Amino acid sequence: MDIDVTDSLEPTPDPTVLGAIFGDRLQQAVQYHDILVSRGVEWGLLGPREADRLWSRHILNCTAVQSLIPTDASVIDVGSGAGLPGIPLALARPDLRITLLDSLLRRVRFLEMAVDELGLQDQVDVVRARAEEATQHYDIVVSRAVAPLSRLIEWCEPLMMDSLVAIKGEGAEKEVREAAQALAQRRLTAAVIQACDQVSNTSSTVVLVRRA
Repeated sequence: MDIDVTDSLEPTPDPTVLGAIFGDRLQQAVQYHDILVSRGVEWGLLGPREADRLWSRHILNCTAVQSLIPTDASVIDVGSGAGLPGIPLALARPDLRITLLDSLLRRVRFLEMAVDELGLQDQVDVVRARAEEATQHYDIVVSRAVAPLSRLIEWCEPLMMDSLVAIKGEGAEKEVREAAQALAQRRLTAAVIQACDQVSNTSSTVVLVRRA
């Protein structure tokens, strides 16, 4: 497969590595990268400094958590923003049924455009609402850089049937300690783990929240 990456600011990872992650959706993954580099920055959904590290810091950072999501699961991406982590997960895992949830019209319009251009309409739904307004239940709730864990639990616990996969940074352990009361009140457990993708040699710090 020929991949045109001449306009990319960051060197594209080895196509063999990307092919192992995205399979026959490799070209769509590259297309999504290019959407983020261009319109994602133009629409203010990503900072311009992020454009040169989209693969490592954003896209592959999201797909690294796919091992935590069971086959054929229903997934909701709360506060999806530019589609992270929902769209990379959809591209890597055609078995998943994914809902991208965001409350801001500008973000929702971007998500609808991206889903349409990537041909994901049969797998991915875009919903404009706040998490508190969502009424359905999902096997897995995913979230990335949306809110402190204590607040995220309040929003996401009513939606999740199995677990919450929250992609976090260096402060993950502190967030878990600060959320101790919220976790106990809802009979939830939380563990900070490293979700690793050995194919791309990428890892993500995750707070995995489950029902006790």
